[in-house]
Amino acid sequence: MTCMTESLPLFPLHTVLLPGASLGLRLFERRYLDMVRDCGRNGHGFGVCMILAGNEAGVPATPAAFGTEALIEDFDTGDDGLLTLQVRGARRFHVSRTRVRDNGLIMGEVEWREADLDDPLRPEHALLATVLQHFLEKIGGEHSKVSNARFDDAAWVGWRLAEFLPLEDAQRLSVLQEDDAHERLSMLLRMMP
Repeated sequence: MTCMTESLPLFPLHTVLLPGASLGLRLFERRYLDMVRDCGRNGHGFGVCMILAGNEAGVPATPAAFGTEALIEDFDTGDDGLLTLQVRGARRFHVSRTRVRDNGLIMGEVEWREADLDDPLRPEHALLATVLQHFLEKIGGEHSKVSNARFDDAAWVGWRLAEFLPLEDAQRLSVLQEDDAHERLSMLLRMMP
């Protein structure tokens, strides 16, 4: 199901940004520096899509049709003088068409996917919450201190598992494309070794 459509600058990367996940970026190309400036002025995020063909720098790459809105949480200048960003994945989207601006920035006409409902975990997926809980206890980090209630949220458990399991980016992209939180968990169960 889709909601409203709008124009969104796209940042193609050789990775998949998932809702709720944090990602560090280093920017040096003028098109992306301009994009960040515009995002800051307008209070909007930008879209991160996995690269299907091409590279992160130079000629515009071919982005996947699904991506995640990146909201800027922090920025700084690195020791090398490059702009560094810390972004967090927010809403998912589907790109219906793209165009490339004169500066090489890809603009996507995106249809926002509906937000996940607060669906409780089903009994057949309870093991996944236990696996995630043990994993987060071992690695620590920002998600290790969440309330136990989060481990009963089907969408949150699925996104965190997709973030931390050793999956290929193509597998993460297929998880990102799935609208149903319970089906995402079933997909992740099938992907686990």
